Amino acid sequence: MELEMQWDGNPNLVLDVKTRVGVVLPIQVKNIGFTGVFRLIFKPLVDEFPCFGAVCYSLREKKKLDFKLKVVGGDISSIPGISDAIEETIRDAVEDSISWPVRKIVPILPGDYSDLELKPVGTLEVKLVQAKNLTNKDLVGKSDPYAVLFIRPLREKTKTSKTINNQLNPIWNEHYEFIVDDVSTQHLTVRIFDDEGIQASEFIGCAQVALRDLEPGKVKVVWLKLVKDLEIQRDTKDRGQVHLELLYCPFGAANTFKNPFNPDFALTSLEKALKSEANGTEPGHKKKKDVIVRGVLSVTVISAEGLPQVDLIGKADPYVVLIMKKSETKFKTRVLTETLNPVWNQTFDFVVEDALHDMLIIEVWDHDTFGKDKLGRVIMTLTRAILEGEFQDSFPLEDAKSGRLNLHLKWTLQPIYRDS
Repeated sequence: MELEMQWDGNPNLVLDVKTRVGVVLPIQVKNIGFTGVFRLIFKPLVDEFPCFGAVCYSLREKKKLDFKLKVVGGDISSIPGISDAIEETIRDAVEDSISWPVRKIVPILPGDYSDLELKPVGTLEVKLVQAKNLTNKDLVGKSDPYAVLFIRPLREKTKTSKTINNQLNPIWNEHYEFIVDDVSTQHLTVRIFDDEGIQASEFIGCAQVALRDLEPGKVKVVWLKLVKDLEIQRDTKDRGQVHLELLYCPFGAANTFKNPFNPDFALTSLEKALKSEANGTEPGHKKKKDVIVRGVLSVTVISAEGLPQVDLIGKADPYVVLIMKKSETKFKTRVLTETLNPVWNQTFDFVVEDALHDMLIIEVWDHDTFGKDKLGRVIMTLTRAILEGEFQDSFPLEDAKSGRLNLHLKWTLQPIYRDS
């Protein structure tokens, strides 16, 4: 049963809020008003009155949550940024504590109702790859962006990336694992902020992806457009994009996937799958070990199409630079003259020590007698190559008006282990 409910009260709540500089502020929360759609579940049905054993209730849809904040003995507006930060934290905590799939259980008749409690259904592997064209929040220099990711916005369930200083096109290549409670209703949320040191961070934008759109066991690559507000999307300002790789792994589905995983194995689900594939054994045999996915990545730069013209007196003299980010290993193709559709067909082999956490950067340059111009680039993790083993694809050039790069990648796996 779903009911729309409204509650208005005037409780006297005082919170001790600790700031980054160690100062504790007494914050009063008052004039709380709340409207939403609540879901009531009467379960299990029984023969004795009132014909059900317990009631579960949960917020199915939040419509409005209002409250006022006040520093005890002062004015909160006199502290820049603190009001917004506290308000966001309170909203996240209140909504998470009662929003579906979280539910509160009220026993009506004596009995064991543990089967009604919230239970995890799987894990979500997330690789935060990069962002591009972020809004600049700094008057001097560029923003210092970092990302906050969560399915449930509680502090202990939230992941925060490192800060990339003075950069509007940051590359993180960071990997996280989240517990999924209800794949049909939950979302992964990403918020991008500009780090302002001891002051409150400035919000750049946010994005969200529904977990129901993910195919279990398949990696999904997404570029998400950042917006100001996920609920009221009236903002047309371009805030940039964020690049993610997502892999949803339901519990108990090991036999249905090509890459099985074991929840007891002290690795991420992707690493469990790769370890199992590599040695042909069950994932549970190497407990308390950490895996380093080591191997050789062979990259064939086949050709490029429709490169942008940068020379005033000719076409372009393109060549390609390939960089493995962590090891900083570089290779370069030969230079081809007077063409916007070059064909190289050159292969380069990278020895990769930790493929799950490395990244391949491929840049296309125009060679010039008096210098060089970057025509565009392609940035990719090694996830697809590791899972598929070998593939060929065409990639659009980033930071370019036009152009595509045709590549063939082959991965040869050589896993080794280390004591954790």
